[in-house]
Amino acid sequence: MKFLQILVDGFAISSLYGVGAIGFTLIFGVSGVLNLSHGSIMVAAAIGAWAMAGDLGFGAVGGAAGGVAVGVALALITYTLVVRPIQTSSRIAREEKEIFVLTGTLLWGIMVQEALAYLFTSNPKTVRPLIAGVVDIFGVRTPTQEILTALISWAAIGLLWLLVNRTKAGKVLLAASINPRGLTLLGFELPTIYFWVWALYGLLAGVAGVLLGSFLGVSSDNVGQLTASAFSIVVLGGLGSVTGSLIGAYVVGYLETITAYSGAPSIRTVPVLLLLVLVVYIRPQGLMGRR
Repeated sequence: MKFLQILVDGFAISSLYGVGAIGFTLIFGVSGVLNLSHGSIMVAAAIGAWAMAGDLGFGAVGGAAGGVAVGVALALITYTLVVRPIQTSSRIAREEKEIFVLTGTLLWGIMVQEALAYLFTSNPKTVRPLIAGVVDIFGVRTPTQEILTALISWAAIGLLWLLVNRTKAGKVLLAASINPRGLTLLGFELPTIYFWVWALYGLLAGVAGVLLGSFLGVSSDNVGQLTASAFSIVVLGGLGSVTGSLIGAYVVGYLETITAYSGAPSIRTVPVLLLLVLVVYIRPQGLMGRR
């Protein structure tokens, strides 16, 4: 019975991680940015949904939509106020801009985390579920919201696949990740492309944050853990590889779930980080990355 519970819960949390990790991978693949404020954006979306559904009276659906909007807005603010100024600065050497962006997004994430703790305290918040009740899966009683979490996550992943592979806008994103200079020669504006990529990333991070808030609950203290999990997933799967990120999400999700059910939820990320060190040592490019 415990095995089945791990199987069901692990699938839901892994699917949720997959949505967030794909967004993380997307902005790295297109704009070359590793966003270390990722966890704070997810938590802000979840807390936004919690506040709107409860205190502001928007209801479960309205709160969830508002939380996703918070994720999009915060992602765009991150790009506009933190990333873009560093990338376009003439005072920072080109070879140093990457580390400045890493540092800038890290500090920005800490600022958002502290703001959330100040405004809403660091107590855990649980987002109101979209669907109440439980279902029985092979004898395992599972909240209906947990099943919905997996379904929405895979729907988001499927829609992203259709966008990238079946639309003109998706082809532009692929071209921007392969040859951005060539794309500018065709008349496309890279800043505009990056803006919309960050908006898409915010949408995915917002969905992941809201679903996480309704599944496990979140607090400002979870920011570091969520960023570490996302970073572990994309490095484990291979930087820039969407398929690798999905595989990495399930490895990380199930490993964390097994650790939590083994009686050590407070150190659920430790085995993941140890695995990451091992993978980086044996296969630095990740599972699906290229040398």
